[in-house]
Amino acid sequence: MTQLEVVRDPLWNNIRLEPEALAVVDTPAVQRLRYVRQLGHAFLVYPGATHTRFEHMLGAYHLARRALAQLEETGHRVDSADARHIQLAALLHDIGHYPFSHALEEAGLPNHEALAERHLDAGELAVALERIDVDRRRLLALIRGGRGEALSGLVSGSLDVDKLDYLSRDASMCGVPYGVIDVDRLLMSLTVVPGRGLAVTEKGLAALESLLYAKYQMYRNVYWHHAVRSATAMFKRLVRQALAAGSMSDEDVAVATDDGLIHELQRGDTTGLAQALRERRLAKRALDLAATELPDGAGEWLGADPDLVASVEDRLATEVGLEPGELFIDFPVKRDMLGLDLPLARRDGSVVQLAGTGAESYLGLARVARELVRSARRLRVFVLRRRDVPAKLLIGMAALPGDEVRRRLAEDRPLLRPG
Repeated sequence: MTQLEVVRDPLWNNIRLEPEALAVVDTPAVQRLRYVRQLGHAFLVYPGATHTRFEHMLGAYHLARRALAQLEETGHRVDSADARHIQLAALLHDIGHYPFSHALEEAGLPNHEALAERHLDAGELAVALERIDVDRRRLLALIRGGRGEALSGLVSGSLDVDKLDYLSRDASMCGVPYGVIDVDRLLMSLTVVPGRGLAVTEKGLAALESLLYAKYQMYRNVYWHHAVRSATAMFKRLVRQALAAGSMSDEDVAVATDDGLIHELQRGDTTGLAQALRERRLAKRALDLAATELPDGAGEWLGADPDLVASVEDRLATEVGLEPGELFIDFPVKRDMLGLDLPLARRDGSVVQLAGTGAESYLGLARVARELVRSARRLRVFVLRRRDVPAKLLIGMAALPGDEVRRRLAEDRPLLRPG
């Protein structure tokens, strides 16, 4: 008799774990994700947002199984070895994830896909994968978004099972209507185009457009909520300070849990920032500007160079009468928020790109996606003590090239000044 278990899930009801999934779920590397929240500090704003990476990975696995079954039903034969690797890659796609969502990647640490390799190649998880004869290199390629397989888009792509689960789960747990998407319709519309991989049929277009707007609304109202971003900025500063002081290493942080990391940060913090974060005494907005109010391309260095941002924060703090560590700048980046990398299989047999600037673009989403992303992004300055930050002067600083900002810092010249 084949061994399997059924897990009760608040979003998808019953999730059936096949023997291969059972072989890896109880390993320490996977179990750690029970103690890593999916949405980082969002629970400080949405109290229900305490769901974990573990729940999410089970949901992604469940949807991968459903997607593969749907493709089989519509006549696309899926090799059993391919199916096993796709399902396990969906299950393990977040295996390298840091505590507190994506904050530490923003702080300059390697991305979580890069960290997946250490978990797949060592410890009990590696032993379990070898025992069930799974190719770890192939899993890693799928997790990192390799395009060498026809079905790789199910694991990493613009319509992957990761997004289908997290948008649905995050909206449900936060209690907001923004992320509601038609998962059934999207799965039913999947197909495979020879030579081009995973595609969507015309019957899924309305549901796909809804998914893109759901992502936009979730970023604008949940992931980039001002209080969530304030807590994230404080947390990033704490971790960077701990790493610079040598009280923690990158390796320690990478395998920590949420509560374990906060405990260590509190133990070594002399600034009071860790306790303030723990008690939800967050930095307040001194300035809040939509990206649409900035010159085109301004401030991109704020999302690309965390070392420079930390130096700028301390200099600006001094210029407005605060102590270093009492001011934080936030300008989050998600360039592929509304990206579409899969083609449309039309009824007449032709295949066109769903998005892009070329003549074959079907939805023309590239024309609106850029402005939607800009309207969701906000340049914010948070302060621990009330201070005014002149909007015009900050915009002028943000419009400077990163090299010019470095030059002014090196020459001890003011950053907030006219011209």
